[in-house]
Amino acid sequence: MYIKTERLELKPLSDSDRDNMIALLTNSEIKKTYMLPDFENEEQAEKLFLRLKDGSLAEKVYQVGIFLDGEVIGYANEVERDGDAIELGYMIHPNHHNKGYGTEMLKAMIGEMFARGFKEVLAGAFEENPASMRIMEKSGMTRIEKTDEIEYRGKGHKCVYYSKKCD
Repeated sequence: MYIKTERLELKPLSDSDRDNMIALLTNSEIKKTYMLPDFENEEQAEKLFLRLKDGSLAEKVYQVGIFLDGEVIGYANEVERDGDAIELGYMIHPNHHNKGYGTEMLKAMIGEMFARGFKEVLAGAFEENPASMRIMEKSGMTRIEKTDEIEYRGKGHKCVYYSKKCD
């Protein structure tokens, strides 16, 4: 999958993205709201990078690196499918927050999912992550009734969901 937006490219990862992706996967701010394991060593982080890279190259799986000026600054992925609905997840390096990249990426991903035949796109966020909720709202998504209680890093989190349906 390849999507070009005004400022970003959403595309598969390559070996040259390894170091930037490992920096994302081990970033303490990202790990607060994007569910990632704690790695005991760099080899474990590299194994996850390789799985994500392979997933981004797979034909029927929707996973992409988020690139700005040729450098990977984030990652977007399919979380779950249910019939003609798909749930997306995403992370962007904190150095690139508050610049509209999340909204730009999510709008593009929603459009691509509709173009590929999905009728509904969902995304979720921990209730204590208002920035992600704003991204979903600015991307045309509406909060829905669905919630989940998720145990992550020894703490319970309420996950709220947003949805956008194909017109």
